[in-house]
Amino acid sequence: MLVEYGDERDPAIRRFFKQISPAYHADKITKPLLIIQGANDPRVPQSESEQMVKAIRKNRGTVWYLCARDEGHWFRKKRNIDLQDQLKAMFLLKYGRDR
Repeated sequence: MLVEYGDERDPAIRRFFKQISPAYHADKITKPLLIIQGANDPRVPQSESEQMVKAIRKNRGTVWYLCARDEGHWFRKKRNIDLQDQLKAMFLLKYGRDR
C-alpha cells in the first residue's frame, strides 16, 4: 500500500484528512469552480470529482465539469488538451476577475 500523504487508517490522520477535505467544505465554495478530471486518474478517482460537482450544485453553486474518459492524472492527448484549453478560456471569459 502506497501511503503518500499519511495512513488514513490512523484515526488522527483520518480526522485531519476530513478536516482539510474539500468535499466536507463544499458548502463554503462561493465562487464558480472548474473541475477537470481524467476518468483513469490513479490519484484522484473520478467519483471524488463527481462528489464535489454534486455537492456544489446541491448548494446552488456554479461548477463546470470536464471528464476525459481516455485520460489519467494529466491530459496527454492533443484533442483533450485542446478541449481543456478551450474550456478554461471560456470559463475565464465568463467568470474571470475582470468580469
